[in-house]
Amino acid sequence: MPKTITPNQLLGEIGETAVRLRFLNMGFQFDVRSRLEAGIDGIAEVMDNGKPLARMIAVQVKATDSRRYASEDGEGFNYLLRSEDLSYWQGSNIPIIIVLYRKSDGTFYWQEVPKDAGSEERRLHFDKNQNVLDVEAVDRLAALTVPKAGFGYYVPPLGGGEEALVNMLPVTLPTEMFVASTSHTAKKAAGILLERDEPARFDWVIKGGSFISFHDPRTSPCRHIVDLDQVEAIETSHFAFHDDEEERYNFSFLLRKALDHQVRGDLNWNKDRKIFYFKALDANRPRTFAYEASKKKTSTEVVNVSESKTDKTRVGFVRHHAFVPRFESLYDEWFLVINPTYFFTTNGFIPHSYPEALLSGKKRLDNSASLRGQIIMWHRFLTTSQREGGLFAQTSSEPRLNFGEPPSIALATRVPEDVWGSQKKVSEADDNQELLNFG
Repeated sequence: MPKTITPNQLLGEIGETAVRLRFLNMGFQFDVRSRLEAGIDGIAEVMDNGKPLARMIAVQVKATDSRRYASEDGEGFNYLLRSEDLSYWQGSNIPIIIVLYRKSDGTFYWQEVPKDAGSEERRLHFDKNQNVLDVEAVDRLAALTVPKAGFGYYVPPLGGGEEALVNMLPVTLPTEMFVASTSHTAKKAAGILLERDEPARFDWVIKGGSFISFHDPRTSPCRHIVDLDQVEAIETSHFAFHDDEEERYNFSFLLRKALDHQVRGDLNWNKDRKIFYFKALDANRPRTFAYEASKKKTSTEVVNVSESKTDKTRVGFVRHHAFVPRFESLYDEWFLVINPTYFFTTNGFIPHSYPEALLSGKKRLDNSASLRGQIIMWHRFLTTSQREGGLFAQTSSEPRLNFGEPPSIALATRVPEDVWGSQKKVSEADDNQELLNFG
């Protein structure tokens, strides 16, 4: 019996060839895998003006002759991801995209397989405007290859120059700090402070029988948890740049506690998500923070009240501007890394029971300009007392952390806005700079 090639086999080959040609015309390299592939048909390599960048994207091609996609209309459609494919893709160490090719109309659509997709069947939505595989998608595809873990990252620009803003604020430390012996654990010490009539303060660290803080414990309620005759002032640099990694970690924790003490009048700390967020002043009442951006005075609604979509007389949720703090040392300097985010409550005070969908929806609207504006806003907030005094209820003799301007870097080429997601109008700041995000 003579061998035959089925129409589906032929269509598969046509689809892979068409997708390879499309990537080549977009300026990518594309290598087709062998017949032993189990769910990845090819590897696309990002190139910049013909220069390979060793940044890879795994591509799974799905071809059809003329069939309509599920729930297809003029705006988009859905595609079902099979559990066996998802199980296979879970182990990938590079981004994976699905490319759909339809022979009848010569259309190409792409979408990233979510990294947290799991192994259960799920539908992937394709937007016919945003998910076309053509030269307009080059920068969004390149953005997929940027690692989002580790010390930091930024979106690599592939094409007109500009200034980029780094989300790191240089920290000016107090010149001295205080060390004392104590017989209490951190938990026991906190309990002692809370039991007393004086306002408790927690900008300190207890480790291995030693109490460490930037303020003199003899002048605060902390005198009740230390051995007063063992209090000693030392140079901050001794701990800040210690050779031992564990000591630097403890110092980083002390910096976070000191920041918590400084902003306690205006920000809350959520220990579960490890974020600072703006306090509401009253239930279901918005709050605005006015500040001066680089070119003009502006303001941001840092606590936003959103009405219910089904009942306009009722509050749906309250959104608070927030950020994830992280202190990092580079050579002989400490930085506060600010990753902007949001915190959701039901009325300004009670945490929302289902914040994940609200957060993901808001994050999809954030682009480079809005993130840049948030970094500027947080810098202005954290430095208001340095410039004007009085934001934090502290005396002039109180040791404190001071923050410098976020550094800027000249980029040879511009980061396209569509790398950051959907476009939206931004009013947080009037600054012609991008954001380099050290997450």
